[in-house]
Amino acid sequence: MKKWLAVLLLAALALLVFPKTTITLWHAMSGQNLKALEDIVKAFNETHPDIEVVPVFTGSYAETLTKAIAAYRNNTHPHIVQVYEVGLQTMLDSGAIVPVYEIAEPNFDWGDIVVPILNYYSVDGKLYSMPFNSSTAMLYYNKDIFQKAGLDPNKPPTTFDEVFEYGKKIVQSGAAPGGIAFGWPAWVFEQMHALHAQFYANNENGRKAKATEVYFNREFGVKVFSEWIKWAQNGVLVYGGREYNANNAFIAGQVAMLIQSTSSLGSIEAKANFKVGTTFLPRIPGYPRGNSVIGGATLWVMKGKPKEDYKAVWEFLKFVARPDVSQKWHKSTGYFPTSNSALKGLLDEGWFSEHPNYLTAFLQILSGINRPESQGVRLGNFVAIRDVVDSAFEKALQYKGPDIEKTAKAILDEAAKQCNQILKDYVSLYGK
Repeated sequence: MKKWLAVLLLAALALLVFPKTTITLWHAMSGQNLKALEDIVKAFNETHPDIEVVPVFTGSYAETLTKAIAAYRNNTHPHIVQVYEVGLQTMLDSGAIVPVYEIAEPNFDWGDIVVPILNYYSVDGKLYSMPFNSSTAMLYYNKDIFQKAGLDPNKPPTTFDEVFEYGKKIVQSGAAPGGIAFGWPAWVFEQMHALHAQFYANNENGRKAKATEVYFNREFGVKVFSEWIKWAQNGVLVYGGREYNANNAFIAGQVAMLIQSTSSLGSIEAKANFKVGTTFLPRIPGYPRGNSVIGGATLWVMKGKPKEDYKAVWEFLKFVARPDVSQKWHKSTGYFPTSNSALKGLLDEGWFSEHPNYLTAFLQILSGINRPESQGVRLGNFVAIRDVVDSAFEKALQYKGPDIEKTAKAILDEAAKQCNQILKDYVSLYGK
């Protein structure tokens, strides 16, 4: 008993002399992704007894971003906050962040980060936030429904026309009530622009200077919306909500196809009682090739904390970037491993041979063409702009009349007018 008492006293004394550094992490992970994040934090805390990372779920991506900025103004902010890609410009202009390159060790190999992720979050060649749960969009499809409708389950659609024709055949055959649904429809609209090398906004999507005008109501955007209206009028495209609710319709067999983030792959495969296929996003012939664009989120470091805390923050970010940690995160969620080293390790162990659906998004984004149009959109108050585009999408899918192209143009013109005002207000607040 005396021996154990001595050990406890020594441990207490050690904590007094070398107290733990507590690091708070605000995040938006839920469901299966929440458990995967908690596993990472637990592993870090166990291997770093002088540091304790405390993860706190703070709601959706949009809620987490808003709460973090508000908390900074009240000096109640966390050390690290997970912010989705939409918040990039907001975080850069917030005055609330410490760029990750400023707290990193001098010899950290930034060149090992997967290029599209590195490009998306870099400014003037310097990375501002630590890659963590990056994703892109891809097409999921139900192989069983395809077979039931007389379609080849190993030949998914590659073009808009094929999605429409396959969807009609599926619905008309009774194999499923609907053909396709989207998760994050405003993001899918952005993906279509990047995939076809079309700018979404001026100033090279806000990357040369702050964007002041959206381009999505031009010829290409109208073409895409016109196609989607046609799909909806024929029962092919079914509205699936603004985020992840479309997954439920897909898992339940209500729709045969789904355009959704790669981050849903783990949960979809776990819940589906059918063979899940994945493939590249469908294209419209006649446009140049671009690339799918990065989604998901990164970890931002917030300023205003004690100087010594940032050493602990860096230790955690460095841990997250380790190939073995990144690989485990990818396997649990479907998010990209963030480094080339992690990707090579997965290839070497045969992970993708055994789990081909996890390879689809990689092949798509790594085989695309790196160009300004497909590097990603950086807009001020992007959260509000996404809301406007989502509303336009919902309005378009409700339209039942003729003159589809004229209607699509009118809907997008009105959305563009609202978005341009949002951009104008943002520039007046933060400058060009």
